[in-house]
Amino acid sequence: MYEGVHAHPDGDATVSRLALTARECDFDGVVVRNHGDRQADYEADGIANEYGVDVVEGIELRTDDRSQASGLVTRYREERTLLLVHGGDTTINRFACEQPEVDVLAHPMRGDGDVNHVLAKAAAENGVRFEFDLGPVLRDDGGSRVRVIKGLRKLRELVETYDVPYVVSANPTSHLELRAPRELVAVGEVVGFDAEQIREGLREWGRLAARNRDRLSEEFLEPGVRLARDEEER
Repeated sequence: MYEGVHAHPDGDATVSRLALTARECDFDGVVVRNHGDRQADYEADGIANEYGVDVVEGIELRTDDRSQASGLVTRYREERTLLLVHGGDTTINRFACEQPEVDVLAHPMRGDGDVNHVLAKAAAENGVRFEFDLGPVLRDDGGSRVRVIKGLRKLRELVETYDVPYVVSANPTSHLELRAPRELVAVGEVVGFDAEQIREGLREWGRLAARNRDRLSEEFLEPGVRLARDEEER
């Protein structure tokens, strides 16, 4: 199981510190999902070897302009293993759901953001994962927390109805905000998920990373077609 994290300067902890805590929390890996204008300086393989957890190089693109979002997707698709779009804006939510190049629509219900059946169908068709962001359930209180739970329940209903792929995260910006999978399962059950749904959402990060690493490899030509070793070496 994996967690999607924001490292310094997009968060308060380094990638190394987040990786260490992730190992202590029994995660198999972390996806470094810093926003595009706040990228971290780190060496993924070195940290992975030192702490024994996979470190996935990701990016969360943040803009409220559809044209700019399209340009950013084109720019970073081949540079990052996982590509997320920062959701919560209705226009950007729609844009992300329509793009097969996007891996994850992050926290689509944040702020004034919303998702309907049209976007759910588009996301399912294009393989765009919705993110169930449990962070506000853990860290907000009062009316804000109630609104977040209501949004997550609506999103879950759409995911179940239209078979939309999804990931789960606490969206931590510090090692102190990391929560073990068993804790996220408990939070999810309070919201209305069953335990296996939360576990599947945490596993999906790793499956996405493995798929995309394969696609970015030199041997990959297209789904189902790979370059044979003897052809590669000619």
